[in-house]
Amino acid sequence: MADPIEPSTSSSDPNSIPIPTAILHPRREPFEHGLLTIQKLIFNDPVQALTPLKQKFASPSTERVDSAALAELLQISFDHSRLVLETLASVLHSEPDPLVTALPDDVDSIGADLRDLILFLYIQSYKRLLPRSHKDSAAVADVWPSMSAFDGYLSALSPLQLVRSNSRRFMPSQADEEVHQLSYLQKHLANILSLLSEHVEGESEESLVLTMEGFEHLGFLIQFGDKGSEVVPLSQAAPFFANSDPDMPAAPVPVSQVHDWLLQTIASSLESITEKVSAKENGSPSGSDQDVAMADATPSSAKASLSARSPCFVEGVSKSSYVKQASDLNSSSVKVINCHDSTIYILAPLRYAIIYGCSDATIVLGAVGKAVRVEHCERVHVIIAAKRVCIANCRECVFFLGVNQRPLFVGDNHKLQVAPYNTYYSQLEEHLTEVGIVSTINRWDEALSISVIDPHDSLSHPAGVSDAQPESATCLDPDQFTNFLIPNWFENESTGSTKDNPFPLPDAYMTSQQRNQKNLSEIKQMLREAPLEENRKRELSSALHVYFKDWLYASGNIRQLYCLQGD
Repeated sequence: MADPIEPSTSSSDPNSIPIPTAILHPRREPFEHGLLTIQKLIFNDPVQALTPLKQKFASPSTERVDSAALAELLQISFDHSRLVLETLASVLHSEPDPLVTALPDDVDSIGADLRDLILFLYIQSYKRLLPRSHKDSAAVADVWPSMSAFDGYLSALSPLQLVRSNSRRFMPSQADEEVHQLSYLQKHLANILSLLSEHVEGESEESLVLTMEGFEHLGFLIQFGDKGSEVVPLSQAAPFFANSDPDMPAAPVPVSQVHDWLLQTIASSLESITEKVSAKENGSPSGSDQDVAMADATPSSAKASLSARSPCFVEGVSKSSYVKQASDLNSSSVKVINCHDSTIYILAPLRYAIIYGCSDATIVLGAVGKAVRVEHCERVHVIIAAKRVCIANCRECVFFLGVNQRPLFVGDNHKLQVAPYNTYYSQLEEHLTEVGIVSTINRWDEALSISVIDPHDSLSHPAGVSDAQPESATCLDPDQFTNFLIPNWFENESTGSTKDNPFPLPDAYMTSQQRNQKNLSEIKQMLREAPLEENRKRELSSALHVYFKDWLYASGNIRQLYCLQGD
């Protein structure tokens, strides 16, 4: 159990609202994995747009909104309506919610809790923090000299630029993003509380109240708990609900009181985070950020930063291999950033994963139960077993997918291919079960492409680009499909029972695989039985080695041999 949050009060103002000593943090998940590029969900006035939704469904008998009702009310397609529910389920803070535990066929009918849905739709107006500008713009331009009209803004973070610009020093840090997200919530807090509130008869200024249950739904956006500690329920941190009798429903609280307390709490947290950032920039050892920057992209410098609340960062791996098992991780979230010419293995059960700014690499993620986002990658092979995956602004990549939901493609994608999942490791099935992935359901070839424009970025959009149709992915030719073998480095420690790929292969890919295996067996037999003299056998062997080496480099599979190198 986490220690109780002790409120502090200002000695100079005896009437001040108690402020908890623990820092209030925004939940990253809705902002990192919950933003959709559906233009009809971007409201100029969210309160005006969402009030009809609240009025229609705010009754005990209709507190959940299903796909059909959502599509009708927002005037969006059924596919987009289901996408909203699936995305919301992947970022919800309440694990027991029926939408989180729903079977794939039941998502549409179970629907979303009205208050969670309102908060989810409200933050679709959020604008992401821009990367810090590079001091030497000429050096960056030199790396990416031929920019198209799209590249000028959508590919402003090309992986090649990231390498040249030492990405982590010029991308927003975790602290910068937290400040940006808290500032957004601070600005929109009054609107958000009004949408969660209930109307009661009485004095006009006290006519809007918030129940404890409604207040707890703010846990979708914010949470208390310092790094390394458990998350504290919001009602335990709030002075107006903290001492409520668990056997008696707590009395509703005026929205104005909740608003004032949260504003003070956010202001206090912003001040604390800003002080830590300033201390770090000034070189003070006490100013610890949650990031570990890895400026030198070399095997010796590549490492992960871990904490219970923060994601694990895998960063700067270059021309090497990187392997992590479940026992190596203290976090259920991983970010793979700025890795090049390498093979990355994260063989663990995870909740969330982000792959960003990687090139010429092979990346294997174990089992991701919530969501994966792959962004700004080039010539990368990604092997993923996940509930859902979103792919944005990538080029010439191949995705080998075992996914329970339709893969989502957004932004400026070019020459992408998808294929069925193609590997396994000894604990894979155990990890799939742990995070709730069903291996008998694989929707790898049902891509959903929406919007070249990302309305959540803060960049200017050239005229006409919004009319461009997004480029979807094509299916990998079955004759080009091969299994990916994960080396068993930990054979003596392995306790898993998985002996083969748990995701069934489609007939075309299975037939091709069987044909290739048969051809290989026949060639081996012919070579063994060939009546060649010893010198001719040596010549044949030498020629095979040359062709094999050429194939390794041409196919990119040379990266797999990095695993055999000593670090």
